[in-house]
Amino acid sequence: MSPDEVARRSAEAMWAGDRASQGLGMELLDVGPGRATMRMTVRRDMVNGHAIGHGGYTFTLADSAFAFACNSYNRSTVAAACEIRFLAPTRLGDDLVAEAVERSREGRDGVYDITVRTGETVVAEFVGRSKEIRGTLFEEGS
Repeated sequence: MSPDEVARRSAEAMWAGDRASQGLGMELLDVGPGRATMRMTVRRDMVNGHAIGHGGYTFTLADSAFAFACNSYNRSTVAAACEIRFLAPTRLGDDLVAEAVERSREGRDGVYDITVRTGETVVAEFVGRSKEIRGTLFEEGS
């Protein structure tokens, strides 16, 4: 199985049980070895008292893209740490796109950079550190 096929099958297996991302209306646009791109539209229930998108939703989109990228090798992987810098506000109706890219992966540890944009505007930069745990997302050869 090619690395791209492993990434696609891993994403399908994860998506099947990811009620959080599905419930927030996220879409998985692209996935490959060590990378993933997701989209989410800022809905009325995602806007805070300042009439801007709540940062927690931007964080969740970035975290979901991170999860799909670091699990793209069919090795169960979780977040060990992450941080986010908010650079610009989001607004009702904005289409947010989070692009996750692997920076490094050694042994069971990985580091991923996630950029969240609306159009050409970067609204947040997220760095995630991952840790592989026991298990796989699907049985290879099936």
